[in-house]
Amino acid sequence: MFERSYAQDFTLLLQEATGPAGKLLGHCPACWNLWLSRAMGAPIEDYALLSDLRTGPLVSRAGSVDWLCFPRFDSASVFSGLLGGSEHGRWLLAPSEPAAQVTERQYVDSTFVLQTTWQTQAGRVLVTDFMPVGIDDSYLLRRVSGLSGTVEMRQELVIRPGYAGVRPWVSRVHDPSVTGSAVLLAMAGPDAFAFRGHELPLAFPHGHEGNFAVAEGQTFDFQLAWFPSYRPLPPAVDVDLALEEAVRFWARWASNCRDEGPYGGSVKRSLLVLRALTHHETGGIVAAPTTSLPEDFGGSRNWDYRFCWLRDAALTLEAMLTHDYGTEALQWRNWLLRSLAGSPEDLQIMYGIGGERDLPERELPNLPGYANSKPVRIGNEAASQFQADVVGEVLVALERLRLAGGKEDHFSWALQLELLGFVEKHFEDKDFGLWEMRGEPQYFTHSRVMMWAAFDCGIRAVRQHGLSGDADRWERLRERLREEILDKGFSRSLNSFTQTYGGEQTDAALLVLPQVGFLAYDDERMLGTVSRLEEELLTQDNLLLRYRTESGVDGLEPGEHPFLACSFWLVEQYARSGRLADGKSLMDKLTGLANELGLLSEEYDAASMRMAGNYPQAFSHLALVRAADAMHGVDRLSLAVSP
Repeated sequence: MFERSYAQDFTLLLQEATGPAGKLLGHCPACWNLWLSRAMGAPIEDYALLSDLRTGPLVSRAGSVDWLCFPRFDSASVFSGLLGGSEHGRWLLAPSEPAAQVTERQYVDSTFVLQTTWQTQAGRVLVTDFMPVGIDDSYLLRRVSGLSGTVEMRQELVIRPGYAGVRPWVSRVHDPSVTGSAVLLAMAGPDAFAFRGHELPLAFPHGHEGNFAVAEGQTFDFQLAWFPSYRPLPPAVDVDLALEEAVRFWARWASNCRDEGPYGGSVKRSLLVLRALTHHETGGIVAAPTTSLPEDFGGSRNWDYRFCWLRDAALTLEAMLTHDYGTEALQWRNWLLRSLAGSPEDLQIMYGIGGERDLPERELPNLPGYANSKPVRIGNEAASQFQADVVGEVLVALERLRLAGGKEDHFSWALQLELLGFVEKHFEDKDFGLWEMRGEPQYFTHSRVMMWAAFDCGIRAVRQHGLSGDADRWERLRERLREEILDKGFSRSLNSFTQTYGGEQTDAALLVLPQVGFLAYDDERMLGTVSRLEEELLTQDNLLLRYRTESGVDGLEPGEHPFLACSFWLVEQYARSGRLADGKSLMDKLTGLANELGLLSEEYDAASMRMAGNYPQAFSHLALVRAADAMHGVDRLSLAVSP
């Protein structure tokens, strides 16, 4: 039913609504909206992110936790309603009145403590959702506070571990941590879940449900805890204390962030998102907390982003350095070094949160997918690809750490020497490029430039920082690459760099060339490339595509929406080359695409005015920080252009 565009989907839904379901809906707008959201799924931008620095549940505007992986970002999901329906797992907590409306939704300032205010005909309630930070056990906490009148609340709890593949055994047991209280205990193999709260919901065919009333001045707390099934039941938490500590933690972390200028608030929220997507023990940052949110609604470009890309980690290190988070920058560096440790020939572009290398990709046929976008995938086959740019990104980030005063430890430079050897060994090899093409490997211009950058950083390390290494040999390789790139990666007839050697298409990744010092932002060849990008990849909504998928270069069916990070790169290019008015116009548009919580997805569907792709997306927020820094004139410890 949902394998076409959203306009066609709506038409089919409308036809369905004229039948028996439509008679039930009548002329109530709230009923229509509720029905449509349940039929089509909440828009991606309607979700809020929570975080305990281990996992990141998503809560919809309708009060439903539709995505949750316990205990880590990359664990099997417990609530998978985001990729299906309520029967695939969710936790709904909202007024039972169909006409209830959300009048305000916000994070407590500079935190991931979410507050949602509901207005009903009978009164107002406040729902506070958050996760405790810094404790050993994993909890999701929800508090309902009566603000006025008496509001009837609806609760539905459908626990479905294993990506909705398992129905747990649920029972009511005595709660040893609270005298005279019971707890719902759900068991499924290695996983166990404890649910505590006011008036525990009753069993129904697919889960547990129940209604309860909240009067003005009353407060009711609910707790969902995950724990290994072979361990004792974890105790109830003190919600007041956990809330106080969560607010204090996030506010203290954000207090170091500069928020000057017109985009300061967006920068602060973006840095908070990057922190929220970082595992507090390992230091690994996931690209997003979700899998298989589609780049093209109804299509097959659905990937698992709950892993740690070396590229993202390197860029995050840079962002944290620029904004005076030195401790965090070192944490990301240490994750990079641990993950890379071993033979350079075993180098991967991404790893698990703890540095795991085995990330096999498979499909989950039991989940219908967001907006019926199939297949739903877990794992990521791209982990085994050769992407020649990755070492360059890592070495650029570590060079900027040295420029900021960072010192090499007992094995960090030795590992970088091995990585330079890896680049030299694969000097002649084609690759799959920054965008993880699933077609044939090619010589991607961006990848070759990043190999150039790797040697450039090696030379700087020796000649400027006094480290050991054969800078003369690297210089010969660097200059050989430069001549090759200018000869084969630049088209004189197009006056533009091209996506691949000898090709005629452009690629938004070419905007990275001045970022790593290959040439100046205002170099005539760069300006010609920008002109070509604007002509070929800029949509009528002034957002930038990555490349033209119709070419078939990626080995997939064509079709995707503008990639937000690329548009932020264009802002940076505008700002650094003197086109400040163009930069401001585009930056204002992009920051305006974030939802009211300041969150961005991977892509944006301008026709439907909705977000697309995995969410929230670290890469988008990283690029936002870079763009804002460029607009603010912030010095990013940039590498000087090498001759």
